[in-house]
Amino acid sequence: MTHIYLVRHGPTHAKSMIGWSDLPADLSDTDALARLDAYLPNDAVVISSDLSRTIATADAIQKDRPRLDHDANLREMYFGDWELKTYTEVEDQEHIRAFWDNPGDVRPPNGESWNDVCGRVNTAIDRLILTHAGQNIILVAHFGVIITQIQRALSLTGYEAFGHKIDNLSVTDIRIEESWQVGKINHVS
Repeated sequence: MTHIYLVRHGPTHAKSMIGWSDLPADLSDTDALARLDAYLPNDAVVISSDLSRTIATADAIQKDRPRLDHDANLREMYFGDWELKTYTEVEDQEHIRAFWDNPGDVRPPNGESWNDVCGRVNTAIDRLILTHAGQNIILVAHFGVIITQIQRALSLTGYEAFGHKIDNLSVTDIRIEESWQVGKINHVS
């Protein structure tokens, strides 16, 4: 059985759509990081996206665990022209409502659709599972990345998947054997 522990990076405190913008994580809550580290298996490999907020979070919990190369395909959704804007700052409100209400093929201008993100992340996860079959994997990632795998494991629509809350420094665990099984979602130690 392969067991993936999806960890959301530390908070950025941004109140806008943060996709590929490389904002740092606030990792000042050392008690929360210690609890997270204690919860995760010691025999897991650790991987993150190539954005600094996930790299720094992975560094904070890595300890003696082997580290894999950062993977750009595990980045958050790219919001294109909406990047770093709040919902209300987007001029085309009909477009942004369609994007969030019907996650699928609707794209932000010059950005990714939900289906694009799922395809990119699923390919990266499949490669990780194949390479590390039967192992524990700690994947430090982003809200969208974690939601793609919840959607996949539970056969949800994008809209249903977005209904899940994923806190910073939380863990969502998925086990893959013959089928995908979800353990805890949004577990905060």
